[in-house]
Amino acid sequence: MFKRSHVSAWLRRRRIPMAHVFSTINLKGGVGKTTTTVALAETLSGELGKKVLVIDLDPQTNATTMLIGEERWRELNDAGHTLAQLFKDALDPLSKKFDLEKTLQKRVSDVSAAQSIDLLPSSLDLIDVQDELVNTPVGKYGAIRPFDILWRAVKDIVEQYDVVIVDCPPNLGKITQNGLRMSQGFIIPTIPDILSTYGIPQIVKRVREFAEEIAEPIEPLGIVIQKYQANSNVHGNMIKQLKQNHDAEPRNWPPVFETRIPQANQIAAAGEHANHSTLKQKWGSGRLYESFSNLTKEILTKLGA
Repeated sequence: MFKRSHVSAWLRRRRIPMAHVFSTINLKGGVGKTTTTVALAETLSGELGKKVLVIDLDPQTNATTMLIGEERWRELNDAGHTLAQLFKDALDPLSKKFDLEKTLQKRVSDVSAAQSIDLLPSSLDLIDVQDELVNTPVGKYGAIRPFDILWRAVKDIVEQYDVVIVDCPPNLGKITQNGLRMSQGFIIPTIPDILSTYGIPQIVKRVREFAEEIAEPIEPLGIVIQKYQANSNVHGNMIKQLKQNHDAEPRNWPPVFETRIPQANQIAAAGEHANHSTLKQKWGSGRLYESFSNLTKEILTKLGA
């Protein structure tokens, strides 16, 4: 048996392409986590030509509806073709309803210039499944662990992609652990204020403990400043404090990405599934588009891509 991280490192040293996998996490909602996920995926596809897989583990299903629309999501949900069915099957050893091929949505996104994005959609049913996963029946010899469910289901297709982004729910439960299990790192989108940043050390600590438990490295790639207002003293002071925290306690506070995503009305409009020809048409041709472009390149650098 070889650790996933060791195999990946060995292949990369020999210039053999490997998918770069990272998660987006924050314990607080409304901080731009899903917007960041979708914008990064569309920028990777539309601007850099990367093949991207978005895995939506958040039961709010926002990333799913942004990429395929609410009507298509309802069709998939009614048919049981979401990730909720995967976890339901894990709770019932006799159930074999999850169909990866039918669940995987290809060439999603409402931006015609970003059509190399695939999606594994979420479901509201994940809310009910979350609490039951601690009772997941293990396989013969205890081979199936509650946080291995997603990885075991998708490991054969992951290497088809350049980048995989996992949108995690706002908690550190078993569903989130499934996303972290297959990730090389994670980013923390946040509004630069007290309430949004309060839980960052807890996230880093819990992820570090989980990484030690599974004996795989999961690197805190950085904090993404979302909904930034340049004229706000609160935002300016908090960013300064976050950088000082990292300098003083790098083990508990990740670095802050240099790129800041500005507060913009375009973000709210982009949340509605519509038809756009280009990324600039969806995200605007000004600072917002440029910020997502710069952030994408920063993250790729951190991932060694």
